[in-house]
Amino acid sequence: MPPQVPSPLRRLLPLSQTLAPAPLLYLSRRLFSSTVSAPRSPFIRAAGLRPLAYRGQSSRHHLRRGSSTARKEPEGMASGGGKDAGVAFNKTRAEGKDGRKDRSMELKNRRANPISTTSYVQILGTGMDTQDTAPSILLFFDKQRFIFNAGEGLQRFCTEHKIKLSKIDHIFFTRVCSETAGGLPGLVLTLAGMGDEGMSVNIWGPSDLDFLASAMKSFIPNRAMLHTHSFGVEHSASSQSTDATVIIDDEVVRISAIFVKPRYDNEARSSTDINSKPGDTAIVYSCELAEIKGKFDPAKAAALGLKPGPKYRELQLGNSVQSDKIDTMVHPSDVLGPSIPGPIVLLVDCPTEYHMCELFLLQSLCCFYEDSSCQTENAKKVNCIIHLGPSSVTNTVDYQNWMKSFGTTQHIMAGHENKNMEIPILKGSARISSRLNFLCPQLFPSSGFWPVEPANDIALEKNKSTSFQTCESVTAANLLKFQLRPYAQLGLDRASIPSLCSYGDIVDELISEIPEIKVPEQISKFWTNCVDQKSAPPSAGKDVLMVEEPWINKDSCLADVLDEQMNSANFQDDSRLRKRQKCNSEIPCCVENATRQDMEITFLGTGSSQPSKYRNVSSIYINMFAQGGMLLDCGEGTLGQLKRRFGVSGADEIVKNLRCIWISHIHADHHTGVARVLALRSKLLNSVPHKPLLVIGPGQLLRFLNAYSTLEDLDMQFLDCRRTLKASVEDLLSDNVTESATTQIENTMFVPGSRMENYNKKPASQRDTTALANLKEILDKSGLEILYSVPVVHCPQAFGVVLRAKEKVSSAGKAIPGWKVVYSGDTRPCPALVDASRDATVLIHEATFEDSMKDEAIARNHSTTKEAIGVGTSAGAYRIILTHFSQRYPKIPVFDEDDMQKTCIAFDLMSVNLADLPVLPKVLPHLKLLFKDEMVVEESDEVLEAVV
Repeated sequence: MPPQVPSPLRRLLPLSQTLAPAPLLYLSRRLFSSTVSAPRSPFIRAAGLRPLAYRGQSSRHHLRRGSSTARKEPEGMASGGGKDAGVAFNKTRAEGKDGRKDRSMELKNRRANPISTTSYVQILGTGMDTQDTAPSILLFFDKQRFIFNAGEGLQRFCTEHKIKLSKIDHIFFTRVCSETAGGLPGLVLTLAGMGDEGMSVNIWGPSDLDFLASAMKSFIPNRAMLHTHSFGVEHSASSQSTDATVIIDDEVVRISAIFVKPRYDNEARSSTDINSKPGDTAIVYSCELAEIKGKFDPAKAAALGLKPGPKYRELQLGNSVQSDKIDTMVHPSDVLGPSIPGPIVLLVDCPTEYHMCELFLLQSLCCFYEDSSCQTENAKKVNCIIHLGPSSVTNTVDYQNWMKSFGTTQHIMAGHENKNMEIPILKGSARISSRLNFLCPQLFPSSGFWPVEPANDIALEKNKSTSFQTCESVTAANLLKFQLRPYAQLGLDRASIPSLCSYGDIVDELISEIPEIKVPEQISKFWTNCVDQKSAPPSAGKDVLMVEEPWINKDSCLADVLDEQMNSANFQDDSRLRKRQKCNSEIPCCVENATRQDMEITFLGTGSSQPSKYRNVSSIYINMFAQGGMLLDCGEGTLGQLKRRFGVSGADEIVKNLRCIWISHIHADHHTGVARVLALRSKLLNSVPHKPLLVIGPGQLLRFLNAYSTLEDLDMQFLDCRRTLKASVEDLLSDNVTESATTQIENTMFVPGSRMENYNKKPASQRDTTALANLKEILDKSGLEILYSVPVVHCPQAFGVVLRAKEKVSSAGKAIPGWKVVYSGDTRPCPALVDASRDATVLIHEATFEDSMKDEAIARNHSTTKEAIGVGTSAGAYRIILTHFSQRYPKIPVFDEDDMQKTCIAFDLMSVNLADLPVLPKVLPHLKLLFKDEMVVEESDEVLEAVV
């Protein structure tokens, strides 16, 4: 293993130099090597020419959100004492006591130039290919940036198109719900990781924003990250606010908010609807740019006794000055020509037909109408209106007639429309997925967003008459601009819109770049021969039966534990070892007799920390077909990934048929997509009898979901992971429910029975009892024998999970054991997980870092590639799938091929069927060929450019 930087030296090195090697070193080597790479000197690593540019800002983007940095070796970190610290861990971090002082986030307050500036509004088309979230709008000035709405996927979109998030000064919400605000937690945490102290932005919204802020504070550690400002009347007010609320009023722009509440005309809800649910309120934003001052006349200024100099600028800024030659004040009107009114942009979000009536009656909008009876002498010309409502609303007769009242205004329709679904927003990710599909369609099926699905809005068509003429408008496209300044360029600007591409274009490009890639037929033979194949490739290294260890000693290591077991009397029976090795070399019965309708694993997100161009954050969909499915972790953008993989309608069916959602721990890259999925499921099943969806997770997650449920109906039932430990679930399923198993909860993050266990316990609530009964029913309907959580070593209340299917009977009457899937969550290698993974059919293990970065893995309680494979090999797992890669590995991680004989690398949108497990490792050499020229630093540079 390459030498590590000595601890005293690491304390002296900047953080940017201790996190990763300098990029110049990476540029000289390939990702793949059949031999171990040569040792790299830590002094060479510290002497990189661009260490600060490479990691000075961006290093923190790759850290776990809200975690401590690695400036020094944390207290409690195992040093190994000269041994390979295979299971060393950061005890301080595992206990949630990082000890980092609260930081005062830098809140940007930049001054704009009112005289000479560039300005435009631009569509950041988040969600337009999948309809899972609302689009965002960027209002750009040279010195100020405003974003309206921050749905899931905004960071990925901005990273790909190098829209610099660190330049954003204010974020506004047209509504406060998962559709418009799902990306806010991740965005706030990303900004907080920038610079030495972090950055923050002002966040604006109606009073509903207070509920969202309360929910986010349950997992955002520093309150300085959240500068939220709610405005307007309270959601319980009895009347609609008729006046616009001015939010921003400076030298270049005046931003006002106008409230639009739904009006329900039925017996159940009155027309005033004073008890409407938080999240129902929509906002119309008016963005009025400052008037354009008339041209400065130097001759008039000279005639009034002014000398050229600073006073000329003061007059152009609108300030009066004293004449240099005569005793008089010179006013701007004395030397400037007539002013031109500033451009005006309206952002209109009308989410439902119930909002339309109130929208049409808003008095605050009358000054913008043409030829209106309510128009005042202060009439203003609107240059552009961006409509954010869905097409089912904006295409109605009433709405189109209302649009016509603005005269010749440019209308941009940015709401969800079916015809936009064929255009993949995340082109980089779509390009990789398409290349992988060409290479191996069995593991990388065709993505759901390529075909255009037919429109199904029948109600919309009924609302149109054959003679009805719609208001002239344009359909929004990704990065479409409406130029506001310079005034001479006022109007639409399509120059930035990305070019469209098809699957065929991507394949042609691939073949031209790598001519030898024409191997799909060869890969297809793997599946043809799979039926006759009786054994998988032999695993490398020693396969040893593990015994459960009570806890991880800081001076112990996994290698030592295995060696001790090998040398003990219990493991001297050669026949037993040969039997174990024989079992590992054979295809498990559950795989050998599998059908393609038994189980399939789809990876929706395989990256860590934050969404990136090529990898979304953690989420795994376990598809049990006719018996439903479940999600293991649900990071931001999970719903969008489901729709990209299975299509819009296919993902809706998956969401409706979910059995449960299991969350490993409370870090944002693992749970912030839960609310969006739950809200959609509640909406889809609104008129159908159904039970709340069971969410299993750490206790802190309940605080987030409870606070969020005030905004939207999440329709869920919660069960703490600590109630789903193996002993508790086994007792539950055996109907031998003991008080210790189900009526008490262990308030500890450590492995039960360990010397570090906390015996503080509390009685179960009726809610827990009901949830446990629901879990038992879910297991039965899902065809699962058991589901239980395993405490792991990462942070307080971090867990892995074990799923084991019931055995089935073959046509010959032979009992066939069920498959077993183990997911590690985030963890250091630990004996508890090894024990839980024993004889697993599939072990899905995190592998955040490459083998040369073990120090960083220990500091953040993650695993390296070799460590993850070691856990699976020690447990006798049939197949190991690595996931949760650091974003410093944008497309494929660094690994040693010698370790990969029963291992595979996970990619976003990859689907692994139970029947395909025998051939899984055989695809790896072809992936090596596909990514043979990829460099580790590529994405890191792109992230740095995008966010700084």
